[in-house]
Amino acid sequence: MNKEILIILGSPNASSGQLSAISINRLNYCVEHYQKGNRVLCTGGWGVHFNTSTASHASLAKQYLIEKGVLEDDFLDFALSANTVEDAVKIKPIITKFENSNLTIITSDYHLKRVKLIFNTILKAYALNFVGVKSNLEQDAYNALVQHEKHAIDAIIQNGLYF
Repeated sequence: MNKEILIILGSPNASSGQLSAISINRLNYCVEHYQKGNRVLCTGGWGVHFNTSTASHASLAKQYLIEKGVLEDDFLDFALSANTVEDAVKIKPIITKFENSNLTIITSDYHLKRVKLIFNTILKAYALNFVGVKSNLEQDAYNALVQHEKHAIDAIIQNGLYF
């Protein structure tokens, strides 16, 4: 039987290390779908746009997941990335020994289209499932993120994907 690897993409946290609502939504999806024996891979290092705390975003995410019942033994190494392209690039060497696993990429609804574009290119040899967790953001904040994603996708289409 193929094992599932749940991959939670990094998202913002405060400089104090407090996880954002976006992060918690993604992590809660992981907790709800986690079963003992699944592997869990957290992404996210540091970056001005999402994490200026002393701890990596991935370590903050892992701590949250352990508090919610995910077993320590089920975690894979962190992908200490600074953006979505790096997420896919840094995940690749971690998952190579799990070639027959199904990968479930957990992100947010507004981010899903770009994640599919990037991951289907970089990790095309793997069985990929994508989850866009519903964002519970104020409409203005949500619209700003949707606009950012549109520009990022347009840039990839126009300039190609570099990794």
